[in-house]
Amino acid sequence: MFDKTFKALSDPTRRQILELLRRGPKSAGEISEQFGTSGATISHHLSVLKDAGLVSDEKRGKYIFYELDTSVLQDMLAWVAGFAKGDGDETKQ
Repeated sequence: MFDKTFKALSDPTRRQILELLRRGPKSAGEISEQFGTSGATISHHLSVLKDAGLVSDEKRGKYIFYELDTSVLQDMLAWVAGFAKGDGDETKQ
């Protein structure tokens, strides 16, 4: 259900990118400036985050801007909260 999301969140660089995007949309170049890695590496991380539904992108002129998409995170939190409440199938012994 959330396989791609958990995989995307397992990487510390991707979590840092999400933190940057909490402050608002950023271009790939602006994101890349924050890390000591190549643009291709950041592009890969952004692709994984996008595939997991954690970020969206929008082309503006010649630049692509990335923005945090919280809908998947909200779904995950609701799913986890269901465990805390004891919702779902319970097997009583």
